[in-house]
Amino acid sequence: MAGPTTSPRLSSGETARITRRVALLSVAVAVVLIAAKAWAWLASGSVAMLSSLADSTLDLAASLFTYFAVRYAATPPDGEHRYGHGKAEAFAGLFQAGLVAVSAALILMEASRRIAQPAPVRAGEESLGVMLLSIALTAALIFAQTRALRQTGSVATKGDRAHYASDLTSNVVVMVGIGAGHFLGWTWADAAAGLLVACWLAIGAFEVAREAADHLMDRELPDTDRAQIETLAKSDPAILGVHDLRTRTSGPYIHIQFHADLDPTLTLQQAHEIVVAAEARIRTAYPAADVIIHPDPADAAEPHGHEAFSEGRAAGADH
Repeated sequence: MAGPTTSPRLSSGETARITRRVALLSVAVAVVLIAAKAWAWLASGSVAMLSSLADSTLDLAASLFTYFAVRYAATPPDGEHRYGHGKAEAFAGLFQAGLVAVSAALILMEASRRIAQPAPVRAGEESLGVMLLSIALTAALIFAQTRALRQTGSVATKGDRAHYASDLTSNVVVMVGIGAGHFLGWTWADAAAGLLVACWLAIGAFEVAREAADHLMDRELPDTDRAQIETLAKSDPAILGVHDLRTRTSGPYIHIQFHADLDPTLTLQQAHEIVVAAEARIRTAYPAADVIIHPDPADAAEPHGHEAFSEGRAAGADH
């Protein structure tokens, strides 16, 4: 699976503004859908509508959490968090996954009970109208979230979009279940739609949790980004090679560090100028990047950092 992605075009401030704006839009859509679906559920008694209402309610909680998480993630580094607060976005993703998983479990229980004890669906036409409204608003929100995600790579926005993408599909399933129950008298279809939505939510929860875990575990940037970083570094012929490239994402920020092989006869001032120029080239492509480059004399680099740890473990294994 590809690692976390981030945009090479935006600064951390621009990224934060976009993620906050789309998070607020998500909150507004969730509030409207909760009100409409609550009315439709009370009027119809539909399990499928109840499942959709529960999903939208949890979406609101997740969207609110996401909004505050992306605001906190964008705050600058301080004395206690030298690498910033970006991982707050990943915690938001885990929170979202947990809410969706709980929602799926509750819907599964209610749908199973309704299959055992079928009940007719009332106010079918009104309920279908509410679901059409839900589909239209959800599709518009997903469009806005997709644009924001392409610009920012925000894991919190990705988690929020996953909720609403699953909603779009589940809304269609709910419409089929309500329509079959109301117009055809298939009382089991409503509960069956609820079961399908529950399964769909469980899959979405797993995907969001896995993405958040990658973020928290400092998964590397995709290979395409790593290759671009190396190409930018070696575009100066004074940099003879690059090794020990390490990358990770942290909310709107990314962290990049590597060793650069330089001519050992260079003065400290010359080596410094080469490294600073390389950092500037990389930050031009990745404005939200924190770049650290360690200069090494070519063919004389000493292992240190995690390389030294690896060598130590290997030496211990040999004895």
